[in-house]
Amino acid sequence: MLKSTNDVETLWECGADLVVKNLEAQGVKHVFGIPGAKIDRVFDSLVDSTIETVVVRHEANAAFMAGAVGRLTGKAGVALVTSGPGASNLVTGLATANSEGDAVVAIGGAVKLDERLKQVHQTMDTVSLFKPITKYSAEVVTSSSISEVMSDAFRVAERPRPGAAFVSLPMDIVNAPAKGAVFGDVGVPAMGPAPLDEIRATAELLKLAKSPVLLLGMLASQPENADAVRKFVAQTGTAVTGTFQAAGALGSAQFARFAGRVGLWDNQPGDQLLAQSDLVVTVGYNPVEYYPSLWNKNVRRSVVHIDVLPADTDRHYRPAVELVGDIAKTLELLAAELGTLNTSPEANAILSTVALARTALTKKYAGRGGAPVHPLRIVKELQDIVDANTTMCVDMGSFHIWIARYLHSFRARQLLITNGQQTMGVALPWAIAASLVRPGEKIISVSGDGSFMQSSMELETAVRLKSNIVHVIWVDNMYNMVEIQEVQKYKRRSGVEFGPIDFKAYAEAFGAAGFAVNSADELRSTLRKAMEVEGPAVVAIPVDYADNPKLMAPLREDYLL
Repeated sequence: MLKSTNDVETLWECGADLVVKNLEAQGVKHVFGIPGAKIDRVFDSLVDSTIETVVVRHEANAAFMAGAVGRLTGKAGVALVTSGPGASNLVTGLATANSEGDAVVAIGGAVKLDERLKQVHQTMDTVSLFKPITKYSAEVVTSSSISEVMSDAFRVAERPRPGAAFVSLPMDIVNAPAKGAVFGDVGVPAMGPAPLDEIRATAELLKLAKSPVLLLGMLASQPENADAVRKFVAQTGTAVTGTFQAAGALGSAQFARFAGRVGLWDNQPGDQLLAQSDLVVTVGYNPVEYYPSLWNKNVRRSVVHIDVLPADTDRHYRPAVELVGDIAKTLELLAAELGTLNTSPEANAILSTVALARTALTKKYAGRGGAPVHPLRIVKELQDIVDANTTMCVDMGSFHIWIARYLHSFRARQLLITNGQQTMGVALPWAIAASLVRPGEKIISVSGDGSFMQSSMELETAVRLKSNIVHVIWVDNMYNMVEIQEVQKYKRRSGVEFGPIDFKAYAEAFGAAGFAVNSADELRSTLRKAMEVEGPAVVAIPVDYADNPKLMAPLREDYLL
């Protein structure tokens, strides 16, 4: 393989070599994917590179893994697949990454350029396919543009709000000799804070407000933004709530000012906090996380929008002020204009009741026995094993709500939750990627028995990579989150039941360690045994979802179940 520098055009044996050199220059460490005839030359070039090729069992999971890399590192993860169904299998993964704000660059093989309009094997207009669900979708039509297209894909995927990009590589482009320079990570201009006059105007609004509240969104949990949020709350004493994807933005020192997470149904303490507020400051918030029509029914309430992009306005989200710029720098300048802010007696009462309810709920369910196991007993045991050196990846299902509401996290990007597309099957692929990005940590992934089976084939990948994962399955033989909503609407359920699986034996068939919990009395000891396993382990827990209707019910005055 010939070498190139960033400013020297070089002759390459094939376009694939130039593609891989661009990936190296972008700092890519892992590529997730499945080869095929239209893209195998790139896989061949990867053999001679510094990049580890992670072969997966389904392309959607390659996109999920790449998305987790993007969320955890801020640098785009990379998925590499072949043409036709190899590329179309990426759709769910890229739509998820785009909704979740996870940086991904997906590369798909394609037929030769002169066959694009013919009905030949695996012909597909993938560029058009991905345009509606990505930030960037383009095809390389000449070898001289390889570096340009690759560079643009990474730049767009990573900034300003991360998301997905797709690059189509025709077979003849990657196989033929190429001429070009490696662009590498040319970076993007540093974003400054919002204009100072607008920051000062916002400060005056905050000083006049009787009960301002921070609503944290997905970008608030980026590490640099989380640090700024913590300093802002420590200085101003502002009451805070956050979406599921803002998990970890606050530290333990600010926990007393946190009313908990909001999402899906507007029946949480955080919703009450927002309802009594006369000024809501959203930080890194995207409406896809939690509809404004649920938390901002009173459209006369003032809203301040702090983000890297202007607001997508609707009748329930029309900010009085938009502070567009670097979020951390903007918050730091805003804090410099402020002292301690007002908090209404009603807001303080909500925060006090939340604190009491947290203690009471933990005490109530910490020793609850029996089988199947109550969700809050499982959450309690998971909370006890999640420390500063643990990352948790959560799938979509009823368990997702219990964890999002009741499990606490005090480290940015420690708790990965899906709430954009609400995609099932993400937890295990995310966990595998997390184990590569954070090799010194134990990774816990959580799914239901329904969501687990949508990506369970990747257990083989986890075993092959010796991923340091404990995957916890909440077992009820049903798509329960759908069931509780059906029953609420129609007084009966439909299409949600499926048969049982021996998950201990299933895990062992892949070469993973398998554990089956039979009652709550075995839960703690079994989880700890699984945590001691070097490599992947699976723990199946029968769950009692009898209290699930309470997830949608109005809150009790003491916030207890």
